[in-house]
Amino acid sequence: MRAFLTFISRGKVIMVKRLLVVVLISLLLLPFPATAAQPLWFDNAKIGVSGDVFRDEYGREIVLRGFNVSGEAKLAELRGLPFANMTDARASAAALRKMSGANAVRFLVTWAWIEPEPKRIDQAYLAAVTEQITAFTDQGIRVYLDFHQDLYSRYLFNRDSWYTGDGAPEWLVRAGGYPRESCGLCFHWGQNMKNNQAVTSAVYDFWHNRELQTTAGPIRIRDEFLFQAGETLRYLKQHLSPAAFNLLLGVDPLNEPYAGRYDAGQSGPTWERDLVWPFYQQFRQRMDESGWADKAAFVEPLVFWNQNVEFFAEPGGFTEVPRLGRRYVFNSHFYDGKAQSGVLKPGKANDGEYTADFSRIRDRATSLGSPAIVSEFGHPIAGFTSDKAPSVLKAMYQALDSRVNGTDWWTKARESGRALSGSQWHWDIYYNRHHELMNDNPNKVKTDGDAMNDEHFSAVRLDNATPVLNVDSRLIDRVFPRAVAGDTLAFTYEDRAVVAWNKIPDTMPAVRALVGTGQYAVLAWRSNGSKAPTEVHLPASFRPESTTVVSDLGPVSGLPAYTGKEPVAVAPEPGEPGVNRVILSSSDTGAVHFALLSNGPRPPSTDAALAELTAWAARFQ
Repeated sequence: MRAFLTFISRGKVIMVKRLLVVVLISLLLLPFPATAAQPLWFDNAKIGVSGDVFRDEYGREIVLRGFNVSGEAKLAELRGLPFANMTDARASAAALRKMSGANAVRFLVTWAWIEPEPKRIDQAYLAAVTEQITAFTDQGIRVYLDFHQDLYSRYLFNRDSWYTGDGAPEWLVRAGGYPRESCGLCFHWGQNMKNNQAVTSAVYDFWHNRELQTTAGPIRIRDEFLFQAGETLRYLKQHLSPAAFNLLLGVDPLNEPYAGRYDAGQSGPTWERDLVWPFYQQFRQRMDESGWADKAAFVEPLVFWNQNVEFFAEPGGFTEVPRLGRRYVFNSHFYDGKAQSGVLKPGKANDGEYTADFSRIRDRATSLGSPAIVSEFGHPIAGFTSDKAPSVLKAMYQALDSRVNGTDWWTKARESGRALSGSQWHWDIYYNRHHELMNDNPNKVKTDGDAMNDEHFSAVRLDNATPVLNVDSRLIDRVFPRAVAGDTLAFTYEDRAVVAWNKIPDTMPAVRALVGTGQYAVLAWRSNGSKAPTEVHLPASFRPESTTVVSDLGPVSGLPAYTGKEPVAVAPEPGEPGVNRVILSSSDTGAVHFALLSNGPRPPSTDAALAELTAWAARFQ
């Protein structure tokens, strides 16, 4: 200090000031760690049901795409929590955003861990669930909760069984006194739903609200499920921050409902009407009482209603149920059972393979007056049918994007319709790293795959603590319309994975030349004058500086940063840095707009391509 004062006293004050300025500038230029992107003013908009679409408070049509956050949730290893700790939860959420561009997840919880003893709610479990949900909402990812079950409960199964389940707590199963389980010669775990008497009896008792004698006195099964669900929802409402709770979309009351067995004269549609629909109405009441009145119930029909394997297929799909209306979402699953069998469909999926299946889901939702979501879909990424996975996933996402196959899309774009929301099964960073004692048997430790009934579905795994993909990134990090300021008229995306199905017609040579061998997407929409813009997710394979957008709003090669003034621009998405979206702004009402996005070679001019697209888009006027 004395030396410093001497330095000052010698008239060196100016030199000190200059030194301080240099130090300050140097500090400012240091490479600070990247921080999450700050949300734009429309990113936290409330999302709800409007007719047969999701819309936000600005009237924009919303498409939800992402994964099931299951991981450990179906296992006992971490007592039903998806993650061992918040470090893993945050790493998983960040990887999900970075590697897939997901804007929504289905987050699993399990009755067995919520209520481990009759009438006792495990507050520690709910606290951990609450905290792990925030790992995703902190990324700007929307969440819908799923009360999950498979084969009713793991506690129905013997220690040496070939299969296991998840769902109901041990005390409930023991009070039920169910017969010893056996599926016989079942080649897939799902056959237990029809062949295993212990499973079918327990499920039947659930729907008929059987009264059981427990240490807490007589308890009716279905009533008790509603009790624990209400307590869970109330806890989350009270303990999530308002900002995090705002990003919760709603609840899936029960995963994959089925009857167990029907009463005399009963069928799938009448079972849905007489037992499932009243249950959903009761669940809806619990949501309202718990502070979730403005959130949707994502209700599932009979799980077999759209199975493509004759053995499993049963009529259903809420054909005997009244219109669901604005407080419900028609929530269906779809798996290609024929492809998974390896026998019923020996080849790979083709162009348009699932457009009819997914159009059926769309049509049921429209007839019920609610939006649709495919909350589970996918295919094994390992095993004897895994060679089909790339083509199956490509075809399933194609069917989510459009009603029309790739070959016919340009000529039949008027039939394309809206993009469909969906959550792929699934996202498990612990894939191939589990340590699950199957049915509590220390001699059956499951470590491979998903550690659940020999399944291999996870799109992600850890490689030396770093998340890496098990699938081609082009299949899951896709262009999709996150928000449309009006109504989608047509959408398609050619990801160039496996094979190119969507071929630009010879009548559009300039568009074909512009795209080249690159990936491309086309969106057409009718504007509703929303003050918030249309947003399209930009995959990592589309670098903003080399992306071309040809739109009636203005053709651009190399996207400028969004400041609120540009009709076509790029902006970061909420959460993990490096995830981008194209912003398409217009303030008119009723006008038809279009945009083609391409990461093909940067063209010297877009004039000819714009003229071709303008002529093509005239069909929507």
